[in-house]
Amino acid sequence: MSGAGQSSDGGAGQDTEADGEPPHEAFLQRGEEEEEEEEAPPAAKQPRLEQDGVGLDLLVTQEPAMPSEETCGSPGAAGTLEEVACHHTDETERAVGPEEIEGDVEWHQNGAETTDTLGRAEEDKADESEKQSPEDNSTEQRYHVLDFSHNPQMLTGSWAEYSHIAENYLRGCKWAPDGSCIVSNSADNVLRVYNLPPELYSSRWDMLSEMSPVLKMAEGDTIYDYCWFPKMTSVDPDTCFIASSSRDNPVHIWDAFYGDVRASFRPYNHLDELTAAHSLCFSPDGSQLYCGFDKIIRIFYTDRPGRDCEERPTMVKKQGQTGIISCIAFSPCESMYALGSYSRSTGLYSCDDGSLLALLPTRHHGGLTHLLFSPNGYHLYTGGRKDSEILCWDVRDPGQVLFSMHRNVNTNQRIYFDMDQSGRYLLSGDTDGVVSVWDTLTAPPDGNEETLQPMLQMQAHTDCANGISVHPFMPLVASSSGQRKFCWPSDSGDSGSDSDEGNVLPTNDVRQDNALVLWWAGPLGSTNESVQEEEPAVIEIH
Repeated sequence: MSGAGQSSDGGAGQDTEADGEPPHEAFLQRGEEEEEEEEAPPAAKQPRLEQDGVGLDLLVTQEPAMPSEETCGSPGAAGTLEEVACHHTDETERAVGPEEIEGDVEWHQNGAETTDTLGRAEEDKADESEKQSPEDNSTEQRYHVLDFSHNPQMLTGSWAEYSHIAENYLRGCKWAPDGSCIVSNSADNVLRVYNLPPELYSSRWDMLSEMSPVLKMAEGDTIYDYCWFPKMTSVDPDTCFIASSSRDNPVHIWDAFYGDVRASFRPYNHLDELTAAHSLCFSPDGSQLYCGFDKIIRIFYTDRPGRDCEERPTMVKKQGQTGIISCIAFSPCESMYALGSYSRSTGLYSCDDGSLLALLPTRHHGGLTHLLFSPNGYHLYTGGRKDSEILCWDVRDPGQVLFSMHRNVNTNQRIYFDMDQSGRYLLSGDTDGVVSVWDTLTAPPDGNEETLQPMLQMQAHTDCANGISVHPFMPLVASSSGQRKFCWPSDSGDSGSDSDEGNVLPTNDVRQDNALVLWWAGPLGSTNESVQEEEPAVIEIH
């Protein structure tokens, strides 16, 4: 596969391709009048709920359908166990309500483990909890903390789906904001959507089978980036959509309930030529879509598809942030966003006018591939390609690295990392298939840039573990694996040239592990031991 074009600062070769995620079909909500014995047609074939107008309105206008703060398990969570469960159906094709969920699963509530390091945010949260009624407190605790005192257990996954095409490796996975489904991206340029297995809502965990996608959305070329609409909830199909960007194509808005293209945003360069966005990110309220290009950000309004957009250059009069903007992240607390570029730079910007607030020192050895704010907004985590470090920056004191975390990254491929909603655990895979878990509460308080050692390392895959995603409120972790490999006969004397993405191996040494896997990271007593025949190896940390 050819590269995406070279930049003047070192170029974004093939690895500017952001990991896309497979298509999926959201849960169908049945009305009371639909109690018929006939099977309903697939969601992709059902008529739309609302199709009166010709224009597309991507903004959420049905406020009652949106999850409120009272129904969120924690800040940033977009649903609850009960909310998602009522969209599943059992074998009799009837809706399964929360009152029918088996009680064998022990849901441990988030307690004293999420203290410290959250500073004022935790104090504010405590003050708010005192003012809440008992009912509010019960819903506040619907987020369940992860338990990494033991080895996470494999529940199920998808393997056969990626075996039909040679070298169909994955490029990441992302849970939907309401936790009802997960999307994956793969080398065949298809986004696949998987529903959360219904067995997880009951005690029948021994009946878990291999996952199959419920929806597939095929892009025309290499997928650079993709992201969920932040206000997505399966209760309202109008909020179920995914934005994706691929080479030589406009930004597509995919209907994650029906599988078709709902709208397109067409960015044009200074020559009035269509250009592809290298990174995508919705604003927290979902009203805007930020797209990254070479030394510029273009902002589209989700209620106005087309080519009209706001342009915010990151380089003005030879001052500012250079390179292709490869990743975008929004602060959950402040009106601020962070941009990472393939020129190894990181910038903090104001959401109001796009002004540069701070340009962080260049510390990474490769172009940035992922950015992540902590839930309290105080810390920013950054990672780069062919760079073994994940750096933790103090946003309140820009330029200061509090600590670093090491992982093995020897390719240009995006290696994602993720953090749970409490802000305590950070997880990342590496090119050896090892998933590491760091407890950020044990980081040195003085910020002397010490290396934080992982509390747990697990051999999750036999190939590159490029994607990791923590469920919004359940103790589930999803991982994806695979990478491009360039092979030649073992007796060949031609050394060839190394690629921007992937490893060069002799033909007889090729081993592929292209899979999407779900892991249980909750209390061991909540799992059915027969689910997993062989536990992944645990690497002891001394």
